[in-house]
Amino acid sequence: MNAFKLASRLSSRAAVAQFAPRPAAIGVGISNATRCPALPALSQQQQAFISSTTPASKSPELYELGSVDHGFTDDRIDHVAEPERRAFTYLLLSGVRFAYASTARVLVVKFVSSMSASADVLALASAEFDVGGVAQGKTITVKWRGKPVFIRHRTPAEISAEAGVALSSLRDEETDDDRTLKPEWLVVLGICTHLGCVPISGAGDYNGWFCPCHGSHYDISGRIRKGPAPLNLEIPPYKFTGDTKILIG
Repeated sequence: MNAFKLASRLSSRAAVAQFAPRPAAIGVGISNATRCPALPALSQQQQAFISSTTPASKSPELYELGSVDHGFTDDRIDHVAEPERRAFTYLLLSGVRFAYASTARVLVVKFVSSMSASADVLALASAEFDVGGVAQGKTITVKWRGKPVFIRHRTPAEISAEAGVALSSLRDEETDDDRTLKPEWLVVLGICTHLGCVPISGAGDYNGWFCPCHGSHYDISGRIRKGPAPLNLEIPPYKFTGDTKILIG
């Protein structure tokens, strides 16, 4: 019991001695020692609290860190020290652009070629006929582009009769010379201009063509003379490749 009392007294005296003011140093006035007492030592908890409340130093901005990518300076071409690299660059760019242009040209040519007419269509675009065996006053019917074409070998009397028709009596005014390349040969499409029927050759009031569907009468020049048809029979594009050969189309 006495030992416990003694230990408690010694510990209290040691604590008092720790926080007691130290005597002033020699040459220093007592007033200064009393005015600046010694501070007790800080515990670990106090030091941690002070460090947590103290603001940290500001982190540097991104532009302040500097660039770590030196590719621009490392790969930069010095055109003065290395002029051959400039020529190589121009050659490479020119070659690539030429390849692009060639590819584009090939694609355009193939696209345009795909839109052009095929060989079988071009074969049907024109047709040649030999009319040497057609007698005067006779008419033959040939096929061109799926359409009937009338070719009539006219007599001199028929030519003179058609040439003497007054234009004022015609619905669709055309002279006989304007409708033929050679007066003895007349080439017209065999389609009525009213509703697309096929007229009958050598019939009608004018001995030319007659459409029985609605009663249209055409003369030997293929001009409408009577009935509801508004226009003359159409003249297809044709030419003579010989004395008795006609190329239509």
